[in-house]
Amino acid sequence: MASGFAAARAYLRRGETPPAPDPDAPQKATLLSVPFFHATGCHAVLSPSLFAGAKLVLMRKWDPLEAMALIEKERITGCGGVPTIAWQIIEHPDREKFDLSSLETVSYGGAPSAPELVRQIKKVFKKAMPGNGWGMTETSATFTSHVGEDYENRPDSCGPACAVCDLKVTDPDGNILPPGSVGELWGYGPNVVKEYWRKPEATAATFVNGWVRTGDLARIDEEGFCFIIDRAKDMLIRGGENIYCVEVENALYEHPAVMDAALVGRPHKTLGEEPVAFVTLKAGEAATEAELRAFVAARLAGFKVPVAVVFHTEPLPRNANGKILKTELKKLVGA
Repeated sequence: MASGFAAARAYLRRGETPPAPDPDAPQKATLLSVPFFHATGCHAVLSPSLFAGAKLVLMRKWDPLEAMALIEKERITGCGGVPTIAWQIIEHPDREKFDLSSLETVSYGGAPSAPELVRQIKKVFKKAMPGNGWGMTETSATFTSHVGEDYENRPDSCGPACAVCDLKVTDPDGNILPPGSVGELWGYGPNVVKEYWRKPEATAATFVNGWVRTGDLARIDEEGFCFIIDRAKDMLIRGGENIYCVEVENALYEHPAVMDAALVGRPHKTLGEEPVAFVTLKAGEAATEAELRAFVAARLAGFKVPVAVVFHTEPLPRNANGKILKTELKKLVGA
């Protein structure tokens, strides 16, 4: 229902009437490359596909070359999962060898996505619409959705809440903050789970009168669009100054040579911690540590610039759902 609502909202927001279901229309087909035991695979992809009677094409493990072959063979209309999947198709040197014209949507969630990705999807796929969303296992996956022109106009947002859900941003004491203020994001709706299995202490700390405390730092604008700033526990504090990792990562993604980027904190004797970036470059591209640090410095305050850039030849480590494992990266810097 959330998926169908988001599609209808996109038509209405551009002043059009949502089309009536057409049984003779070409069959929708989604490429799924994340596992069903994660909320993304089960709730955000499997359930809407069953609801719509769409074809589901499964990959046991993500591989961009195999994915492009399947998109061409199965006439896939929708693909994605996490932002890295979209980036790897866009940047693959063999992309032009495949017919990807069947794609209508390239959507993703589960990890922060750079605004630059929206622009690249429109540039590369022409008719394919970018889509984004936010949710948690505790919210049964999709809680917000962001598609079409709304996403193009607010590329750093994850969209408004679903029709039957509510969002609020609070201060540390749980008081609601006004639009535009950064605080902890709370969610309420029929898709929010009631408790953690046999963990009463964690349940009491996370679920309050039907609301789930997400642990995400966010702001909500006057129209109800949500902007995830960072995970509260992953935010760096350098000498008393807050550094939102996603802001620095988005700056790195703007560099034409960067494929993958993650920022973590490295312990520091006097400052508490300092930012270190891990980066994977696109195939055939080159960049130096000094170049990337200068690139970020031209866009952000000096204290947010990574003190070091660590290059990886392979994509950064991820879990089965495609989220970057920052815990593994922190081990490499002694955190």
